[in-house]
Amino acid sequence: MIRLRGHMVCVTAEESAVVQAHVAEHIRLSRAEPGCLTFEVTPTDDPLVWEVMESFRTQEDFNAHQIRTRTSKWFEATRNILRDFRVEAIGD
Repeated sequence: MIRLRGHMVCVTAEESAVVQAHVAEHIRLSRAEPGCLTFEVTPTDDPLVWEVMESFRTQEDFNAHQIRTRTSKWFEATRNILRDFRVEAIGD
């Protein structure tokens, strides 16, 4: 299993509004991907910070997710927002 955990850190309220406007569709599409086990992007107590937690069955599934998102409306809209993520392999 591959797990990604971390935060998206917005600099302005406008950036946070962009995340809010696109996050539901991003979550829906990501959860529908083969191998997606969990996928969450949730606001924190800080209105500029979003917690990101996702897991995929295999490295290949995670890689496919990364490739898909790089050509998505989500990435186009949020590409300049700071991402502070850790990716780790869990189990065998």
